[in-house]
Amino acid sequence: MSDALEIPGWKHVYSGKVRDLYVPADTPDGESAERMLVVASDRVSAFDVVLSPGIPGKGELLTTLSLWWFDQLAGADGGERVPNHLASEEIPAEVAGRAMIVRSLDMLPVECVVRGYLTGSGWAEYVESGTVCGIPLPEGLQNGDRLPEPIYTPAYKAPMGEHDENISYAQTVDLVGEERAAALRDRSLEIYRRAAAAAEAKGLILADTKFEFGLDDEGVLRLADEVLTSDSSRYWDAASWQTGTTPAERMASFDKQIVRDWLAANWDKQGEPPSLPAEIVERTVARYRELLERMTA
Repeated sequence: MSDALEIPGWKHVYSGKVRDLYVPADTPDGESAERMLVVASDRVSAFDVVLSPGIPGKGELLTTLSLWWFDQLAGADGGERVPNHLASEEIPAEVAGRAMIVRSLDMLPVECVVRGYLTGSGWAEYVESGTVCGIPLPEGLQNGDRLPEPIYTPAYKAPMGEHDENISYAQTVDLVGEERAAALRDRSLEIYRRAAAAAEAKGLILADTKFEFGLDDEGVLRLADEVLTSDSSRYWDAASWQTGTTPAERMASFDKQIVRDWLAANWDKQGEPPSLPAEIVERTVARYRELLERMTA
């Protein structure tokens, strides 16, 4: 799976589906490091498998967007500063443009999901029970509709290799305590509202997203991982959402949905997945690039 590079001064310690982690080369084995190098690869995954070929330039496009959002949320958008995990250190030339050096945090086991629109697994649950993650919603909503208010629907971050699972707010209190659970919820909703307003100003809809947070040595809650990228969020074109007559037209997203749709139509999830056609790869990278250009223009 890994195409991790040799990087002078850094030691490769882990490769996930799409990212590679390094620690300073002088870090003793088995000990935690004060900082890490996180490299976004061009690998692409769907249905829990890494596909071939990758999406050329994907790592750089997502890193650029994530860094732009970290900067906005650090006060560039005029809002309150949201502490994050970035460390001010020069990125090695070997991975320039697609990597971040970050401080190590005590990561909280909660994936902070905020939904502003009804779609995906939320829509499927709503059809069945009128709820999303157990939260009752008004009757008569359609796939892709805007919710009356954004809702916070946390998930438990399962150990590596296992699936995250939706949990109730009460369960987050059990996991991290009442004060911290409230801080995660309130900060996540605040960031979503700021980001959704910024996207709306660029003719985009931020339908939903997920955040991860950790604590530094002083107990400061910091936004971590990637933020508001097309791998962690659903973005739609606002004009298409207004005028589209089918769910596919209204909710054409700026992410790897093109890959998911093609794979679902061409693979039964048995054995090795087929290679992605060049046209699918090209369309996918074009969507990633369009989102970055529109959002940051």
